[in-house]
Amino acid sequence: MPERESASHQHDPDARLGDLFENLPDPSPQIPTVDNTPPAPGSRRAAREAAAAQPGAPAGPAAAPADRSSSDDASTSAMPALSADEPVAARLSESESSVGEAAADRAESGSGSEAPAGGASGSAAAGGRLEDLFHAHPEHDAGHPAPAKKKRRTGCLVALVIVLAVIGGIVGAGFWAWGTYGDKISEALGWGDPKDWEPGLASGEVLVTIHEGDTGSPVSTALYEAGVTRTEDVFYDYLVTENVAVTFYPGIYSLKEKMTAEAALEALQDPANKRENSASVGEGATIESSLPDMAESLGMPIEELQAAVDADPATYGVTAQSLEGWLFPAVYTFDPGVTATQVIQRMVDRTKESLTEAGVPAEDAQRVLTIASIIQREGLTADFPKVSRVIENRLDIDMKLQMDSTAQYGYGSLHEGVVSSSAEALEDDNPWNTYVHTGLPVTPIASPSFAAIDAAMHPADGPWLYFVTTNLATGETQFSVTYEEHLQGVEKWEQWCQENPDGGCSAG
Repeated sequence: MPERESASHQHDPDARLGDLFENLPDPSPQIPTVDNTPPAPGSRRAAREAAAAQPGAPAGPAAAPADRSSSDDASTSAMPALSADEPVAARLSESESSVGEAAADRAESGSGSEAPAGGASGSAAAGGRLEDLFHAHPEHDAGHPAPAKKKRRTGCLVALVIVLAVIGGIVGAGFWAWGTYGDKISEALGWGDPKDWEPGLASGEVLVTIHEGDTGSPVSTALYEAGVTRTEDVFYDYLVTENVAVTFYPGIYSLKEKMTAEAALEALQDPANKRENSASVGEGATIESSLPDMAESLGMPIEELQAAVDADPATYGVTAQSLEGWLFPAVYTFDPGVTATQVIQRMVDRTKESLTEAGVPAEDAQRVLTIASIIQREGLTADFPKVSRVIENRLDIDMKLQMDSTAQYGYGSLHEGVVSSSAEALEDDNPWNTYVHTGLPVTPIASPSFAAIDAAMHPADGPWLYFVTTNLATGETQFSVTYEEHLQGVEKWEQWCQENPDGGCSAG
């Protein structure tokens, strides 16, 4: 046995094994390859390979030198294959010797020059490395090839696509929800700007016009467009939330910018904020009774309005003796700076529209308005068609109309607030008194509503020649064909008047 091998067995194998593992370099992740690089000239490796090439050289790993004292450097040999017959210590000793010899070869190859690329790998391939003893490489096992990684990568890619699709769906749904319900979500979570102004910001002055028939929604829009409220719906939402029941009156109101919904409502209900540019004509009212209120509400001298109505009716496109009956009963709103003539023209035009709507021919306008004015003063709306029929039936047989309203108008007592006429009014010879004259009055006696105009144009069918209101409180009216029946109705009326002395039956 060579001296080197004998010496290796004199020491504790476990101690040498520990020293061996401590001095080993960290495992390299590189895959071992065969080093085909020719040895450097003059090296021990070259000498060994030359000796092995001579005839009669022993096969297998090179023998260790017989005399170790002749040189401290050991020749590098290939690591022997593991065998079950060899002791582990001997095999580890030979491995250590191989490692030492490899180091000696590297030292001889020249310390001042850079090692050839792959030199270490080649040495490991030639003699084997300790890692090869304990770590199998599946890629070198021909019987068990390494599993393909392509399927794993494909599965990961599919999973990634699915995750991205799910995330994309969630993001898309989020964008849709925000686009559809973003405002409500922001409002519910308290995000975004508030819908109403903060109290104390109101300033300046703006004019808001409320038209006839306007309700909460159009008023809310008008307030927003005028700069009063912050958003278009905040005023209407306030009315709904607070369950406020309010009636909006036509007119132009003076408000401020940046008002809260609550403050805007209070301002609209304050008469002091209503500009003097609206006017109204009542159903059954006359020019005489209407002008004072019109002048006050419009802030216009009554003389200007009187001059406007006294002008030639042809100025307003009317063929009539006067404009009585031509001022349509309604509430009107005018722009600031309107003139008296413009006010009257607006009311006359509204009457023309009603006549056209009722189908009244232009040549019959004055006559229909006159009948309609009597209907308006004599009965309740529900009875208008019957009253119209009584008038037509009497006119057809040249019977005097004998309407108290006509006698009172001609006498100047129409607005005394009583139904029965005085003896003086009934006997006064004026062109409006139908107790004195047969036929219609010379002009209408009041401003008729559309219902009265339509009834005058379309009377009910019936033979009635008389009617009398038997209960002024309820407006109950009796229509009769004969005079005897009519007298029975008159008795009912007189009895009611006796029971209700303050019911408006007479002035006395």
